[in-house]
Amino acid sequence: MLIFKPNQKSLFIADSITDCDRRGSAAPLGDGYVSMLRNFLQARYPELHLTIVNRGVGGDTTRELNARWQHDVIDEHPDWLSVGIGINDVWRSFGDNPRSAVPIDEYESTLRGLLDRVLEATGADLIMMEPYMIEPDPSQPMRRQMDLYRARFDAIAADYEAILVPTQAAFDTVLQYTKPEQWADDKIHPNPPGHTVIALAFLKALGAEL
Repeated sequence: MLIFKPNQKSLFIADSITDCDRRGSAAPLGDGYVSMLRNFLQARYPELHLTIVNRGVGGDTTRELNARWQHDVIDEHPDWLSVGIGINDVWRSFGDNPRSAVPIDEYESTLRGLLDRVLEATGADLIMMEPYMIEPDPSQPMRRQMDLYRARFDAIAADYEAILVPTQAAFDTVLQYTKPEQWADDKIHPNPPGHTVIALAFLKALGAEL
């Protein structure tokens, strides 16, 4: 059964995976999984009159989320809040600016603080989309580190009784039959089929009838 009720607002906040040019030519929802979700939910459940809001910003870590949390989340008073963060917190350790990477303990404490703030201010229900890497080898260095952050993320989701979207498991399933480049050129930023993998994982977690 779908978790959403009539006239509810669901806000998605995260990084570039969610952003998807939502502030540019693909405004206001972007051209990724958020738009796919809106289209499906509107077509499948027109009677609910749901409002979908995208507040993804490319490049964000938990630090950037913290800086814009009041304006982009709390002031919006969502009924449901979807948080997907952690990819850049990890990825920057493997790029040209490792000092901007977020250590795992800071990542956890910041994320918990953000959730505490929004729950106190709005009482929103939570949906949490796992950080992931489209890499089938768990011993690959970045995938291994991503799995550590994902374990913390999953534990936080359980503590806050959030709906968990198992993004990594969704990609691991399709990777049993395909190669990573079928879903993303860089193993992180999905192409349209990759966004569809995420959207389907969301819809299953939301209890939508496919």
